[in-house]
Amino acid sequence: MMMQAIGLMSGTSLDGLDICYANFEKQDHWTFQILKAETIPYPKDWESRLRNSIHLSPEELLELHSEYGFYLGQKVNEFIQKHQLGKIDLIASHGHTVFHQPQKKFTLQIGDGRAIRIETGLPVIYDFRSQDVLMGGNGAPLVPIGDQLLFSQYDACLNLGGFSNISLQSKGQRIAFDIAPVNIVLNKLAQKFNKNFDENGDSARQGKVHQELLTQLNALEFYQQPHPKSLGVEWCNESIFPLLEDIEIVDLLATFTEHIAFQISKVIDENNIKNILFTGGGTYNTFLVEKIRERTTAEIIIPDTEIIDYKEALIFAFMGVLRARHEINILASATGCSADHSSGVIA
Repeated sequence: MMMQAIGLMSGTSLDGLDICYANFEKQDHWTFQILKAETIPYPKDWESRLRNSIHLSPEELLELHSEYGFYLGQKVNEFIQKHQLGKIDLIASHGHTVFHQPQKKFTLQIGDGRAIRIETGLPVIYDFRSQDVLMGGNGAPLVPIGDQLLFSQYDACLNLGGFSNISLQSKGQRIAFDIAPVNIVLNKLAQKFNKNFDENGDSARQGKVHQELLTQLNALEFYQQPHPKSLGVEWCNESIFPLLEDIEIVDLLATFTEHIAFQISKVIDENNIKNILFTGGGTYNTFLVEKIRERTTAEIIIPDTEIIDYKEALIFAFMGVLRARHEINILASATGCSADHSSGVIA
């Protein structure tokens, strides 16, 4: 059994649209091959519209939902033509998260899959999170099914994106949860220097850790809560950004990097993890990775750039394949919902 699928991922840090075309094959177990992958940077106007989507009126948000769906479809068509792709069984689209409040039973990822379908003429699977939230789950993290079936050679998988999240085997089941904000905070601080991000963590490296702030950050209630648990932009706006005032930017970067490293290494050690795969944009932050290495004895594996950059888009493509086969693609042990299930709306 072999299937080719395209996965689309747009993260909270809005670096761009990740497109991954991959082959999936199942014999004794699932294997994959990334055939083509690319990040399409957002033009300034699209980045701004997506970033500010949280403030739109209901009518404006519905308009953006449709428009962004057609935009995604156009980008997929360009990708297909550029790389002269052959067989494509389906497109799986994560969409762009505007609201994520699972405790109130809703989450919203815009980018209407029906518009992608109209634009490309291909089957599209989208809105992977809503069903889980309605079933009492966090709607996140979703990638653990891919970690379990495609990356089982590692004790744990850590993604360093807008937020850091981890998945690992524990007592015979896959558990997963968000650990702490990463690029959603670091990038916002770097923007005060007119940089999109702090390359290699070079600015953070020059700063001094502000001990009082570090203590405040580490004392936040979220970190004491049991898993499963997930984070959203709203939480950062309420709990993190108000603390980041009246301190030099380089010192804030240094302190927040230390905070991330502390929280991640704590989770690694508490779960007795021997080796861990790092992926996501934050993996390029060499200062952050150094700080984590200093705090843990676990072997940290940095894979090739294709896996670092496109693992999430790859796994959403895989989740689409599982959904098309009516197989489980969301684990209750990871999201906290009432049962394992097969999620995603098929257009």
